[in-house]
Amino acid sequence: MATEKSALSPKTWPFSVSLLPQQAYLVGGSVRDALLHRQADYLDLDFVLPERAIATAKSIAQHYSAGFVVLDTEHQIARVVFPHATVDFAQQVGPTIYSDLQRRDFTINAIAYSPHSETLLDPLDGCADLARKTLCMVAAENLEDDPLRLLRAYRQAAQLGFSLDPTTQQTIRGLAPALGRMAAERVRGELDCLLSQPEGSILLSLAWQDGLLQTWLPEVDRIHLDRLATIDQLAAQYHERWPDFSYLLHSWVKEQTPPGLHRSWLKAVKLSQLLPPDLASAETTLAKLKYSRAEQQAVLSILRGWQYLHQHQSDTLLPPGQQYQLFRTAGASFGGVALLSLAYGMPEALILPLVERYLTPNDPVAHPQPLVTGKDLVQGLALKPGPKIGELLEAVHLAQAEGLVSSREEALEWVKRQL
Repeated sequence: MATEKSALSPKTWPFSVSLLPQQAYLVGGSVRDALLHRQADYLDLDFVLPERAIATAKSIAQHYSAGFVVLDTEHQIARVVFPHATVDFAQQVGPTIYSDLQRRDFTINAIAYSPHSETLLDPLDGCADLARKTLCMVAAENLEDDPLRLLRAYRQAAQLGFSLDPTTQQTIRGLAPALGRMAAERVRGELDCLLSQPEGSILLSLAWQDGLLQTWLPEVDRIHLDRLATIDQLAAQYHERWPDFSYLLHSWVKEQTPPGLHRSWLKAVKLSQLLPPDLASAETTLAKLKYSRAEQQAVLSILRGWQYLHQHQSDTLLPPGQQYQLFRTAGASFGGVALLSLAYGMPEALILPLVERYLTPNDPVAHPQPLVTGKDLVQGLALKPGPKIGELLEAVHLAQAEGLVSSREEALEWVKRQL
Protein backbone atom coordinates (compact mmCIF):
# COMPACT_ATOMS: atom_id res chain seq x y z
CA MET A 1 0.00 0.00 0.00
CA ALA A 2 2.68 2.49 1.01
CA THR A 3 5.72 3.50 -0.98
CA GLU A 4 9.02 4.04 0.78
CA LYS A 5 8.55 7.83 0.52
CA SER A 6 5.01 7.77 1.90
CA ALA A 7 4.11 8.73 5.47
CA LEU A 8 2.24 5.42 5.54
CA SER A 9 5.58 3.64 5.37
CA PRO A 10 7.26 3.26 8.77
CA LYS A 11 10.57 3.45 6.88
CA THR A 12 10.03 7.20 6.65
CA TRP A 13 9.45 7.59 10.39
CA PRO A 14 12.20 8.73 12.75
CA PHE A 15 11.49 5.86 15.18
CA SER A 16 10.86 2.14 15.03
CA VAL A 17 7.27 0.96 14.63
CA SER A 18 8.07 -1.78 17.16
CA LEU A 19 7.87 0.87 19.89
CA LEU A 20 4.16 1.41 19.16
CA PRO A 21 1.44 -0.72 20.75
CA GLN A 22 -0.52 -3.02 18.45
CA GLN A 23 -3.64 -0.83 18.62
CA ALA A 24 -1.87 2.38 17.58
CA TYR A 25 -3.21 4.18 14.52
CA LEU A 26 -1.79 6.92 12.33
CA VAL A 27 -4.57 9.48 11.72
CA GLY A 28 -5.33 12.91 10.33
CA GLY A 29 -3.55 14.95 7.72
CA SER A 30 -0.56 12.67 7.26
CA VAL A 31 -2.83 9.80 6.21
CA ARG A 32 -4.88 12.07 3.97
CA ASP A 33 -1.82 13.58 2.30
CA ALA A 34 -0.20 10.18 1.79
CA LEU A 35 -3.33 8.94 0.01
CA LEU A 36 -3.23 12.08 -2.15
CA HIS A 37 0.49 11.48 -2.84
CA ARG A 38 1.34 14.84 -1.27
CA GLN A 39 4.81 14.98 0.22
CA ALA A 40 6.36 17.51 2.58
CA ASP A 41 9.98 18.13 3.51
CA TYR A 42 9.02 18.10 7.19
CA LEU A 43 7.21 15.03 8.54
CA ASP A 44 4.22 15.70 10.79
CA LEU A 45 2.62 12.55 12.23
CA ASP A 46 -0.37 12.08 14.53
CA PHE A 47 -1.00 8.81 16.36
CA VAL A 48 -3.99 7.72 18.38
CA LEU A 49 -3.44 5.14 21.13
CA PRO A 50 -6.03 3.38 23.28
CA GLU A 51 -4.04 4.12 26.45
CA ARG A 52 -0.71 5.39 27.83
CA ALA A 53 -0.25 7.96 25.07
CA ILE A 54 1.99 10.26 27.13
CA ALA A 55 4.02 7.38 28.52
CA THR A 56 4.58 5.97 25.04
CA ALA A 57 5.65 9.36 23.69
CA LYS A 58 8.06 9.86 26.61
CA SER A 59 9.58 6.42 26.13
CA ILE A 60 10.19 7.03 22.41
CA ALA A 61 11.66 10.47 23.12
CA GLN A 62 14.05 9.02 25.68
CA HIS A 63 15.05 6.18 23.38
CA TYR A 64 16.11 8.60 20.63
CA SER A 65 17.14 11.57 22.83
CA ALA A 66 14.45 13.61 21.11
CA GLY A 67 12.50 16.59 22.40
CA PHE A 68 9.44 15.86 24.49
CA VAL A 69 6.56 18.01 25.70
CA VAL A 70 3.17 17.27 27.22
CA LEU A 71 0.56 19.27 25.32
CA ASP A 72 -2.55 18.31 27.27
CA THR A 73 -2.45 16.22 30.44
CA GLU A 74 -6.24 15.91 30.75
CA HIS A 75 -6.66 14.53 27.23
CA GLN A 76 -3.35 12.65 27.27
CA ILE A 77 -1.60 14.40 24.36
CA ALA A 78 2.18 14.64 24.04
CA ARG A 79 4.66 15.61 21.33
CA VAL A 80 8.05 14.21 20.37
CA VAL A 81 10.26 16.49 18.29
CA PHE A 82 12.92 15.03 15.99
CA PRO A 83 15.26 17.06 13.74
CA HIS A 84 13.06 16.57 10.68
CA ALA A 85 9.76 15.44 12.14
CA THR A 86 7.16 16.18 14.78
CA VAL A 87 5.16 13.26 16.17
CA ASP A 88 2.06 13.75 18.32
CA PHE A 89 0.53 11.00 20.45
CA ALA A 90 -3.03 11.28 21.75
CA GLN A 91 -5.35 8.99 23.64
CA GLN A 92 -8.31 8.01 21.51
CA VAL A 93 -11.64 9.68 22.21
CA GLY A 94 -14.19 7.04 23.13
CA PRO A 95 -13.83 3.29 23.64
CA THR A 96 -12.68 2.43 20.08
CA ILE A 97 -10.82 3.93 17.16
CA TYR A 98 -14.15 4.10 15.33
CA SER A 99 -15.65 6.35 18.00
CA ASP A 100 -12.54 8.54 17.80
CA LEU A 101 -12.90 8.97 14.04
CA GLN A 102 -16.56 9.91 14.49
CA ARG A 103 -15.44 12.98 16.49
CA ARG A 104 -13.25 14.43 13.73
CA ASP A 105 -13.95 17.44 11.54
CA PHE A 106 -14.08 16.18 7.94
CA THR A 107 -14.33 12.72 6.45
CA ILE A 108 -11.00 13.04 4.62
CA ASN A 109 -9.35 13.53 8.02
CA ALA A 110 -11.19 10.58 9.58
CA ILE A 111 -9.16 7.82 7.95
CA ALA A 112 -6.86 5.72 10.16
CA TYR A 113 -3.90 3.55 9.24
CA SER A 114 -2.62 0.61 11.27
CA PRO A 115 1.17 0.33 10.81
CA HIS A 116 1.23 -3.15 12.30
CA SER A 117 -1.41 -4.68 10.02
CA GLU A 118 -0.80 -2.20 7.18
CA THR A 119 -4.53 -1.62 6.74
CA LEU A 120 -6.78 1.42 6.44
CA LEU A 121 -9.89 2.10 8.49
CA ASP A 122 -12.32 4.31 6.61
CA PRO A 123 -15.74 4.03 8.28
CA LEU A 124 -16.92 7.43 6.96
CA ASP A 125 -15.95 6.96 3.30
CA GLY A 126 -13.21 9.56 3.46
CA CYS A 127 -11.38 7.89 0.56
CA ALA A 128 -14.42 8.43 -1.64
CA ASP A 129 -14.42 12.13 -0.75
CA LEU A 130 -10.70 12.28 -1.54
CA ALA A 131 -11.48 10.88 -4.97
CA ARG A 132 -14.28 13.43 -5.42
CA LYS A 133 -11.99 16.22 -4.14
CA THR A 134 -14.73 17.26 -1.77
CA LEU A 135 -14.56 18.46 1.83
CA CYS A 136 -17.46 16.92 3.72
CA MET A 137 -18.14 17.30 7.45
CA VAL A 138 -18.41 14.28 9.70
CA ALA A 139 -21.25 15.85 11.71
CA ALA A 140 -22.63 19.33 12.35
CA GLU A 141 -22.12 18.98 16.11
CA ASN A 142 -18.40 18.38 15.55
CA LEU A 143 -18.13 21.79 13.87
CA GLU A 144 -20.22 23.40 16.57
CA ASP A 145 -18.05 21.91 19.32
CA ASP A 146 -14.96 23.57 17.82
CA PRO A 147 -16.04 26.51 15.62
CA LEU A 148 -12.49 27.05 14.38
CA ARG A 149 -13.23 24.09 12.11
CA LEU A 150 -15.61 26.38 10.22
CA LEU A 151 -12.73 28.52 8.95
CA ARG A 152 -10.43 25.51 8.69
CA ALA A 153 -12.75 24.08 6.04
CA TYR A 154 -11.84 26.91 3.66
CA ARG A 155 -8.16 26.69 4.51
CA GLN A 156 -8.04 22.96 3.80
CA ALA A 157 -10.06 23.40 0.61
CA ALA A 158 -7.49 25.97 -0.53
CA GLN A 159 -4.53 23.77 0.37
CA LEU A 160 -5.91 20.68 -1.33
CA GLY A 161 -7.73 22.27 -4.27
CA PHE A 162 -11.01 20.78 -3.02
CA SER A 163 -14.56 22.07 -3.11
CA LEU A 164 -16.97 22.24 -0.17
CA ASP A 165 -19.81 19.79 0.04
CA PRO A 166 -23.05 21.85 -0.32
CA THR A 167 -24.58 20.50 2.89
CA THR A 168 -21.35 21.20 4.77
CA GLN A 169 -21.21 24.73 3.39
CA GLN A 170 -24.81 25.40 4.38
CA THR A 171 -24.10 24.14 7.90
CA ILE A 172 -21.09 26.45 8.14
CA ARG A 173 -23.21 29.44 7.15
CA GLY A 174 -25.60 28.68 9.96
CA LEU A 175 -22.82 28.29 12.52
CA ALA A 176 -20.69 31.23 11.30
CA PRO A 177 -21.35 33.57 14.29
CA ALA A 178 -19.80 30.95 16.60
CA LEU A 179 -16.35 31.73 15.15
CA GLY A 180 -16.46 34.94 17.15
CA ARG A 181 -15.97 33.07 20.42
CA MET A 182 -12.74 31.40 19.31
CA ALA A 183 -9.33 32.45 20.65
CA ALA A 184 -7.79 35.14 18.47
CA GLU A 185 -4.53 33.23 18.07
CA ARG A 186 -6.33 30.25 16.53
CA VAL A 187 -8.33 32.40 14.14
CA ARG A 188 -5.17 34.25 13.14
CA GLY A 189 -3.43 30.96 12.37
CA GLU A 190 -6.13 29.87 9.92
CA LEU A 191 -6.29 33.36 8.39
CA ASP A 192 -2.52 33.38 7.86
CA CYS A 193 -2.70 30.02 6.10
CA LEU A 194 -5.31 31.38 3.71
CA LEU A 195 -3.33 34.56 3.06
CA SER A 196 -0.11 32.64 2.44
CA GLN A 197 -1.23 30.77 -0.67
CA PRO A 198 -2.66 32.05 -3.97
CA GLU A 199 -5.61 29.65 -3.82
CA GLY A 200 -6.45 31.06 -0.40
CA SER A 201 -7.77 34.35 -1.78
CA ILE A 202 -10.61 32.61 -3.60
CA LEU A 203 -11.55 30.58 -0.53
CA LEU A 204 -11.20 33.64 1.71
CA SER A 205 -13.70 35.39 -0.53
CA LEU A 206 -16.03 32.40 -0.21
CA ALA A 207 -15.62 32.44 3.57
CA TRP A 208 -16.59 36.12 3.55
CA GLN A 209 -19.68 35.37 1.47
CA ASP A 210 -20.62 32.67 3.98
CA GLY A 211 -20.38 35.13 6.89
CA LEU A 212 -17.19 33.91 8.58
CA LEU A 213 -15.11 37.11 8.49
CA GLN A 214 -17.57 39.68 9.74
CA THR A 215 -16.79 39.26 13.45
CA TRP A 216 -13.03 39.52 13.18
CA LEU A 217 -12.63 41.68 10.04
CA PRO A 218 -15.77 43.82 9.76
CA GLU A 219 -14.18 46.27 7.30
CA VAL A 220 -13.70 43.66 4.57
CA ASP A 221 -15.80 44.01 1.43
CA ARG A 222 -15.77 42.75 -2.15
CA ILE A 223 -13.29 45.43 -3.27
CA HIS A 224 -10.74 44.32 -0.68
CA LEU A 225 -11.07 40.69 -1.66
CA ASP A 226 -10.75 41.46 -5.38
CA ARG A 227 -7.53 43.32 -4.60
CA LEU A 228 -6.14 40.20 -2.94
CA ALA A 229 -6.62 38.37 -6.23
CA THR A 230 -4.81 41.19 -8.06
CA ILE A 231 -1.91 40.98 -5.61
CA ASP A 232 -1.66 37.22 -6.18
CA GLN A 233 -1.66 37.70 -9.95
CA LEU A 234 1.10 40.31 -9.78
CA ALA A 235 3.18 38.14 -7.43
CA ALA A 236 2.91 35.25 -9.91
CA GLN A 237 3.94 37.50 -12.81
CA TYR A 238 7.01 38.83 -11.04
CA HIS A 239 7.98 35.34 -9.97
CA GLU A 240 8.52 34.66 -13.67
CA ARG A 241 9.72 38.09 -14.78
CA TRP A 242 11.88 39.23 -11.90
CA PRO A 243 13.03 36.47 -9.51
CA ASP A 244 14.93 38.90 -7.25
CA PHE A 245 11.76 40.92 -6.63
CA SER A 246 9.81 37.70 -6.05
CA TYR A 247 12.42 36.48 -3.57
CA LEU A 248 12.09 39.78 -1.68
CA LEU A 249 8.30 39.43 -1.50
CA HIS A 250 8.55 35.90 -0.13
CA SER A 251 11.19 36.81 2.44
CA TRP A 252 10.70 38.38 5.85
CA VAL A 253 12.47 40.64 8.33
CA LYS A 254 14.71 37.68 9.09
CA GLU A 255 15.68 35.08 6.53
CA GLN A 256 14.05 32.20 8.39
CA THR A 257 10.89 31.97 10.48
CA PRO A 258 9.68 29.01 12.55
CA PRO A 259 7.67 26.44 10.54
CA GLY A 260 3.98 27.20 10.32
CA LEU A 261 4.13 30.94 11.03
CA HIS A 262 3.57 31.92 7.39
CA ARG A 263 5.49 35.18 7.53
CA SER A 264 6.38 36.99 4.32
CA TRP A 265 6.06 40.47 2.86
CA LEU A 266 3.57 39.09 0.35
CA LYS A 267 1.31 37.86 3.13
CA ALA A 268 1.74 41.16 4.98
CA VAL A 269 0.62 43.09 1.88
CA LYS A 270 -2.50 40.96 1.60
CA LEU A 271 -3.23 41.28 5.30
CA SER A 272 -2.96 45.08 5.03
CA GLN A 273 -5.91 45.06 2.64
CA LEU A 274 -8.24 43.43 5.18
CA LEU A 275 -7.81 46.21 7.73
CA PRO A 276 -9.52 49.57 8.38
CA PRO A 277 -8.07 52.41 6.27
CA ASP A 278 -6.74 54.54 9.15
CA LEU A 279 -3.55 53.40 10.83
CA ALA A 280 -4.83 53.58 14.42
CA SER A 281 -7.81 51.33 13.68
CA ALA A 282 -5.63 49.00 11.62
CA GLU A 283 -3.27 48.61 14.55
CA THR A 284 -6.19 47.88 16.87
CA THR A 285 -7.43 45.10 14.58
CA LEU A 286 -3.95 43.56 14.34
CA ALA A 287 -3.62 43.63 18.11
CA LYS A 288 -7.07 42.06 18.49
CA LEU A 289 -5.92 39.18 16.30
CA LYS A 290 -2.81 38.81 18.51
CA TYR A 291 -0.26 39.51 15.80
CA SER A 292 3.24 39.99 17.17
CA ARG A 293 4.58 43.50 17.53
CA ALA A 294 7.02 42.86 14.68
CA GLU A 295 4.20 41.74 12.37
CA GLN A 296 2.05 44.71 13.34
CA GLN A 297 4.86 47.15 12.57
CA ALA A 298 5.57 45.43 9.26
CA VAL A 299 1.98 45.76 8.07
CA LEU A 300 1.68 49.35 9.33
CA SER A 301 4.94 50.26 7.57
CA ILE A 302 3.46 48.98 4.31
CA LEU A 303 0.41 51.18 4.83
CA ARG A 304 2.52 54.22 5.75
CA GLY A 305 4.75 53.74 2.73
CA TRP A 306 1.77 53.33 0.44
CA GLN A 307 0.13 56.46 1.83
CA TYR A 308 3.33 58.48 1.31
CA LEU A 309 3.71 57.24 -2.25
CA HIS A 310 0.05 57.83 -3.02
CA GLN A 311 0.24 61.40 -1.71
CA HIS A 312 3.41 62.35 -3.60
CA GLN A 313 3.19 60.34 -6.81
CA SER A 314 2.56 62.17 -10.08
CA ASP A 315 2.95 61.12 -13.71
CA THR A 316 6.73 61.22 -13.36
CA LEU A 317 9.19 59.36 -11.18
CA LEU A 318 9.56 60.72 -7.66
CA PRO A 319 12.53 63.12 -7.34
CA PRO A 320 15.49 61.67 -5.37
CA GLY A 321 14.64 63.54 -2.17
CA GLN A 322 11.13 62.11 -2.06
CA GLN A 323 12.45 58.69 -3.00
CA TYR A 324 14.73 58.86 0.02
CA GLN A 325 11.82 59.83 2.27
CA LEU A 326 9.77 56.96 0.85
CA PHE A 327 12.53 54.43 1.55
CA ARG A 328 12.89 55.84 5.07
CA THR A 329 9.15 55.62 5.69
CA ALA A 330 8.79 52.09 4.34
CA GLY A 331 12.01 50.65 5.72
CA ALA A 332 12.32 46.90 5.24
CA SER A 333 8.71 46.75 4.02
CA PHE A 334 9.44 48.60 0.77
CA GLY A 335 8.95 45.51 -1.41
CA GLY A 336 5.43 45.24 -0.01
CA VAL A 337 4.80 48.94 -0.65
CA ALA A 338 5.87 48.51 -4.26
CA LEU A 339 3.62 45.48 -4.82
CA LEU A 340 0.65 47.22 -3.23
CA SER A 341 1.20 50.30 -5.40
CA LEU A 342 1.19 48.14 -8.52
CA ALA A 343 -2.00 46.43 -7.31
CA TYR A 344 -3.63 49.86 -7.08
CA GLY A 345 -2.72 50.48 -10.71
CA MET A 346 0.37 52.67 -10.47
CA PRO A 347 2.43 52.35 -13.67
CA GLU A 348 5.40 50.01 -13.61
CA ALA A 349 7.57 52.78 -15.05
CA LEU A 350 7.12 54.71 -11.79
CA ILE A 351 7.51 51.78 -9.39
CA LEU A 352 9.99 49.29 -10.80
CA PRO A 353 12.92 51.75 -10.90
CA LEU A 354 12.39 52.21 -7.16
CA VAL A 355 12.43 48.44 -6.67
CA GLU A 356 15.68 48.30 -8.61
CA ARG A 357 17.17 50.90 -6.28
CA TYR A 358 15.99 49.01 -3.21
CA LEU A 359 17.49 45.76 -4.50
CA THR A 360 20.86 47.47 -5.03
CA PRO A 361 22.67 47.23 -1.66
CA ASN A 362 24.91 50.29 -2.17
CA ASP A 363 22.31 52.55 -3.76
CA PRO A 364 22.87 56.05 -2.31
CA VAL A 365 19.14 56.84 -2.15
CA ALA A 366 17.65 53.57 -0.93
CA HIS A 367 20.59 52.59 1.28
CA PRO A 368 22.72 55.69 1.92
CA GLN A 369 26.01 55.11 3.73
CA PRO A 370 26.67 57.75 6.42
CA LEU A 371 29.16 60.37 5.24
CA VAL A 372 29.53 61.88 8.69
CA THR A 373 28.71 60.88 12.26
CA GLY A 374 27.40 62.80 15.20
CA LYS A 375 30.93 62.79 16.58
CA ASP A 376 32.17 64.44 13.37
CA LEU A 377 29.66 67.26 13.80
CA VAL A 378 30.38 67.75 17.49
CA GLN A 379 34.15 67.72 17.15
CA GLY A 380 34.60 69.11 13.66
CA LEU A 381 32.08 71.94 13.91
CA ALA A 382 32.19 72.55 17.67
CA LEU A 383 28.50 71.75 18.06
CA LYS A 384 26.88 70.72 21.33
CA PRO A 385 25.40 67.20 21.61
CA GLY A 386 21.61 67.18 21.44
CA PRO A 387 18.58 66.63 19.19
CA LYS A 388 19.95 69.14 16.68
CA ILE A 389 22.75 66.70 15.79
CA GLY A 390 20.24 64.05 14.76
CA GLU A 391 18.33 66.57 12.64
CA LEU A 392 21.52 67.61 10.88
CA LEU A 393 22.51 64.00 10.18
CA GLU A 394 19.10 63.35 8.65
CA ALA A 395 19.48 66.49 6.54
CA VAL A 396 22.86 65.24 5.33
CA HIS A 397 21.27 61.94 4.26
CA LEU A 398 18.68 63.85 2.28
CA ALA A 399 21.33 66.06 0.68
CA GLN A 400 23.28 62.93 -0.21
CA ALA A 401 20.18 61.41 -1.85
CA GLU A 402 19.66 64.60 -3.85
CA GLY A 403 23.27 64.50 -5.06
CA LEU A 404 24.36 67.62 -3.21
CA VAL A 405 27.14 65.87 -1.26
CA SER A 406 29.11 62.70 -1.83
CA SER A 407 32.03 62.79 0.63
CA ARG A 408 32.77 63.54 4.27
CA GLU A 409 34.39 66.86 3.41
CA GLU A 410 31.48 67.97 1.22
CA ALA A 411 29.04 66.95 3.96
CA LEU A 412 30.82 68.94 6.65
CA GLU A 413 31.05 71.99 4.38
CA TRP A 414 27.35 71.65 3.52
CA VAL A 415 26.43 71.53 7.24
CA LYS A 416 28.51 74.67 7.86
CA ARG A 417 26.49 76.51 5.25
CA GLN A 418 23.23 75.38 6.83
CA LEU A 419 24.36 76.75 10.18
